[in-house]
Amino acid sequence: MAKCTAVIDIGSNSMRMAVFQKTSRFAFHILHEVKSSVRISENAYKNEGFLQSEAMDRTAQAIGEFLSIAKSFDARKIMCVATSALRDAPNSSTFLSRIKREHNLSIKVITGEREAYLGGMACANLLPSLSDAITVDVGGGSSEFTLLRNGKVEQLFSLNVGTVRIKELFFDRDDVEGAIAYIDEALKQLPPFDTDTMIGIGGSFRALTRAVMKKEEYPLKKLHAYTTDEASFLHFSEQILSAGSKKLRSLFIKPDRFDTIKPGALILERIIRHTQVKTLVCSGVGVREGVFLSDLLRNSGDRFPANYNPSVRYLLDTYGLHSTHAQQCAHLSKRLFELLHVSLGIAPRFQQELSVAAKLLSIGVDVRYYAYQRHSHYLAMNTLDYALNHSQIALISHLLLFKKGHTLSEIISKGYGSLLPEKATLDALSALLWLSHILLASRVNASEISLTLEDGSLMVSGKHLYLAREQLKNIILPENLILILKD
Repeated sequence: MAKCTAVIDIGSNSMRMAVFQKTSRFAFHILHEVKSSVRISENAYKNEGFLQSEAMDRTAQAIGEFLSIAKSFDARKIMCVATSALRDAPNSSTFLSRIKREHNLSIKVITGEREAYLGGMACANLLPSLSDAITVDVGGGSSEFTLLRNGKVEQLFSLNVGTVRIKELFFDRDDVEGAIAYIDEALKQLPPFDTDTMIGIGGSFRALTRAVMKKEEYPLKKLHAYTTDEASFLHFSEQILSAGSKKLRSLFIKPDRFDTIKPGALILERIIRHTQVKTLVCSGVGVREGVFLSDLLRNSGDRFPANYNPSVRYLLDTYGLHSTHAQQCAHLSKRLFELLHVSLGIAPRFQQELSVAAKLLSIGVDVRYYAYQRHSHYLAMNTLDYALNHSQIALISHLLLFKKGHTLSEIISKGYGSLLPEKATLDALSALLWLSHILLASRVNASEISLTLEDGSLMVSGKHLYLAREQLKNIILPENLILILKD
């Protein structure tokens, strides 16, 4: 696979491109994203699906500039897919031939089922693990549904219900009741999904989620994996549906969404009521990531290896040039956790976050040694995107902060309380992480440190503990943890 790959997704409403760069076999990050509201399906649904000349001209011009951007990143592979508008249009071949002739770009028009698969597969790989869920991708011309069971795609469905389609057929005529009847009739084609969780993909769901997050002043600036309940989402959707332009602005809806956000909110409201889901998860990934992953993971069944996290690996590939010490800290902190988590009252589930934080302990050093803990915190907070929920990201990132003579709860960033564990757990996890760092101050292997629990005291022995003994004064251990260093 090319090291740098560009993926273009031509939707009915918007055309988007993401430029992905690999940093190792399965690790990657996004170098660039660009979006253009080309509205290739504009006025098509009023004209028996035929693409209109002006819309095709806009899209062709935007494609040329997208390709120029891809070239600037030296993208060796460019993959372009098109969805509802082009698969429905009787004159799509005219447009496809034009793009091939003008830009030497082959556009692959994918079926609704393939579109559903790509979005669902991206969610299965890049969202926190869910035992079962349905993904719902509301686009401009259609909506795709994928049933996920134990991280695998099981069922695929595509319905001709999309924001631009509903806008042109109903909202432009102020026929909201007709839109509801049309949507509800289409939803009858879906089987019962028997799941309480819906994963929202696509611009409408993300726009609504972004607005909800701003309204509630949510501390973490990440759409991906944001979770809410159906009652809150439906209440906000009702506000959107009854709002004028001025009110939409106050609800944090961007002007370029004004004409499609109401059809989008209505479609999502009818889907939520029909499926009776209770938990809603926002996905920041979709068809573009699915196209990229289908290439990246083509020899591994479209799945990452077990317990693999591409965001963690990307950070280590890019900023972990001096991560040997951090790897040893991960080994030692795991042993400390297994030995002490019961006596310290830490739930076993927090071992994963402690392990990831230990591995990322030194990433800030490659930015600048002085105050490297703050750099590590910043990088983790802003770069841990995939396969972790928001509470995990907040905890891992904050564990990387350190200030001599202070507990973590004393230096924690304001506003994150709802995402972090209680004070005692937070401080205990931080103490274990930085204790492992101090016990390895002489940069020896973790295997050279002996740990035993005797009569409630942690006994530590090893040949190279002089510096550790000296630096222990820098951390505050939990009150019920008695530490004894033995020569």
